[in-house]
Amino acid sequence: MDRRSFLAVGGAAALSVAGYAGYRRWREIDPVLHYPGRTEGHLLRDHGALPAPTDIIDTDIAILGAGVAGLTAAWKLQREGKSDFVVVDGPEPFGNAAGGAYGDLAFPTGAHYLPIPPQECLHVRHMLYDLGIIERNPFGRRPTYDEKLLLHAPHERLLYQGRWHEGVVPHDGVPAAELAEHKRFFAEIDRLRTQRGADNRKVFTLPSANASLDPAWRRLDTVTFSAWLAQNGYRSPTLLWYLDYCCRDDYGTPPDRVSAWAGLHYFCARGGEAANADSGAWLTWPGGLQPLVAALAERSKARRVSGTVASVKQANGKVEALCFVVENGKPRTYLVRARKAICAMPLFVASRVIDNIGQYGFDPARHLPAYAPWLVANFLLHRFPEELPDAPLSWDNVVHGGRGLGYVVSTHQDIRVTPPPKTVFTSYVALADRAPLDARKWLQSASAKELLALAAADLHAAYGDRFDECVERADITLRAHAMAAPVPGFLANAGVQALRDADGPVLFAHADLSGFSVFEEASWWGWSAALKALG
Repeated sequence: MDRRSFLAVGGAAALSVAGYAGYRRWREIDPVLHYPGRTEGHLLRDHGALPAPTDIIDTDIAILGAGVAGLTAAWKLQREGKSDFVVVDGPEPFGNAAGGAYGDLAFPTGAHYLPIPPQECLHVRHMLYDLGIIERNPFGRRPTYDEKLLLHAPHERLLYQGRWHEGVVPHDGVPAAELAEHKRFFAEIDRLRTQRGADNRKVFTLPSANASLDPAWRRLDTVTFSAWLAQNGYRSPTLLWYLDYCCRDDYGTPPDRVSAWAGLHYFCARGGEAANADSGAWLTWPGGLQPLVAALAERSKARRVSGTVASVKQANGKVEALCFVVENGKPRTYLVRARKAICAMPLFVASRVIDNIGQYGFDPARHLPAYAPWLVANFLLHRFPEELPDAPLSWDNVVHGGRGLGYVVSTHQDIRVTPPPKTVFTSYVALADRAPLDARKWLQSASAKELLALAAADLHAAYGDRFDECVERADITLRAHAMAAPVPGFLANAGVQALRDADGPVLFAHADLSGFSVFEEASWWGWSAALKALG
């Protein structure tokens, strides 16, 4: 019997009964599994069987994909006075920023927060100001943000050595020599944040397209983050665990497979300031980033159509995108014709649907990024589980040494004194303990019970079987190609660079062009593609 379980009940006998009841209840809950894009992907694989189009949509600009990049492009076009454009939603509107709801309780099925952007990240600040999220001084050093959206305390906690600790970096009970190494690492990060290359550009910045091209600094992309840490004498187990957690959290990939440049960029490129929040504060919504991208879609006044792109080709002086929707189990197709098309889709999809993508300088066999698979699980709880007394339930709750990335609480921003009767805990797992291909194969073959056990592992570490008694429903979203992984050499990917530079009838916009999946990068490529499309 562990201490966490003992605290939940009045004695061992009561625990035994409650634990068994919880186990029985848990076995009765079959998780609902969601595979965004799987049906459409299978049809794409067999797209020769698609019927002829029954409709044609003519427009000036077609935006193919309604994720962060595509909707940023739509918003930017509207801001520049353009209205003749169409957005094809793709298999999952909002992509990695998608979310869902259990009645009035919203939850994320993808990204769940946005750090306040640094001063040089002007495109995001412009967007947030237009949406009313920045209220004053949008381009100054310290803007004022909507208080309701700034993450309020307690921000995060760590389950370490059987107790909850404030923050995610282990401190209490850590030997002095390790703490000294922590201090040395973060001092190095502070130094690198302001470092500039020989071209006078910042070495690490957002968007990363504006970072220094100085070869002396770009050599960081030739080694792994783990190798860089070892070369610089970082051996503290608690520090290395934290850095591993951060790489898995942002890149879905452990530090022994992440480029050292990317590993340092995670820490050095952010640190935005605000007039009404601490430096490095976060913006968050109960539904993750879905409310933000939904606001972008609304503000853009875009004409959005359901459907997935099956092929893109140039014909008769136009770009033609053959799209399909699945109705009653069968595909129906339509054609979108445009002067310009912005392909706002992952490159592993674009490489399959764009006619002769090699003409743009991209060879999928050589240039396709590695992709990290993810699992996101949402648990509807009819009551909050009993907590240990050491630190209160926080927005982000991480388990030291766990396979997962912890869990966030959808109702955290609800500042009422009395907690709501129900809530949603969202757990995240990056399948970083195996090669991506092996992880995808496991996702395809794993049973619902196996997926549920992995999704709930951190929650069971935190609460034991008591958590099971609180669960009313579980939904698991499987993202087999969730994000591009910035492995060594990603900055020198000539094919991706060619797609960045493309400036013809077909344009490209996706976080994959940066090599890693964060909002600031995806929105930059949407912004850039919109400006090209207007030319």
